[in-house]
Amino acid sequence: MNGYSQLNTTETKKDTITYKTGYGLRIGADISKPVLTIVDKSYSGLELVGDYRVSEKWYVATELGYEKEITFEDFTSSTSKGSYIRFGANYNAYENWLDMNNEIYVGMRYGFAMFDHTLNSYTPNVSSGSEGTTPYFPSTPSIQTPITDTGLTAHWTELQLGIKVETFKNLFIGFSFSYKIMLSIDDQKGFKTLYAPGFNRVFESSTGFGFNYTISYLIPFVNK
Repeated sequence: MNGYSQLNTTETKKDTITYKTGYGLRIGADISKPVLTIVDKSYSGLELVGDYRVSEKWYVATELGYEKEITFEDFTSSTSKGSYIRFGANYNAYENWLDMNNEIYVGMRYGFAMFDHTLNSYTPNVSSGSEGTTPYFPSTPSIQTPITDTGLTAHWTELQLGIKVETFKNLFIGFSFSYKIMLSIDDQKGFKTLYAPGFNRVFESSTGFGFNYTISYLIPFVNK
C-alpha cells in the first residue's frame, strides 16, 4: 500500500475592499438665525458656515455673518449691528465605521466683529427724596434722540462642542454650543456695549454663550 500526503492548496482570500471617505469643502448655513428673525422682531441675522478636512481627524473651519440686535433694559434701549467672522479648527473625536463621515467634535475659534452701536433711549434712574421733596441728586436729562458710534470692534476666543450627522449623501445636519471669552471690545462713548455681533450678549464677566443649528453640503475633492 502506497502512502501519500495531500498538500493543502487552499489559500485564505483577503478582503481587498477598502472604504474611503470624502475630503473636501463643506459649506452651509445656520438655519436658526432666519427662524429667530421671523419670531423675534428685535433680532435679524444670517450666518454662513464652512470647513475643510485636512486629515483624518482635523478640519479647518469658519463662520461669517451679519447680526442686528435691539437690547431692552429697565432704563435703556440700544441697538448693535454689524458683521463678524470666526475661524479656527475642529477635532473629530468620533470613530466612524466604514465610509461614514459623521462628527462629534471639539473646536477652537478666534472671533472678530466690526459693528455700529446706537443708544436709542436712556432714562436716568435717580432716587428721589421724601415725598414732596426734590431728588438728592440732580437728574440727567432723558435721551430720546438716538446716538450712534460707528466702526467699533470686538475680539474674542471660543470653545465649541458639536456634532455633524450625514443624513443623505454629502448632506449634513449639525448642532453646536459655544462658550466665549471676550478679549477686547469697543464701547460706545458714555455707554457700555451690551451685545456684539457673532459674540451675542456680553455679560459682566466678559463671557458669552452661543449655539447654531446648521445644514451643510460636502463638495468632495478626493476620497481617501
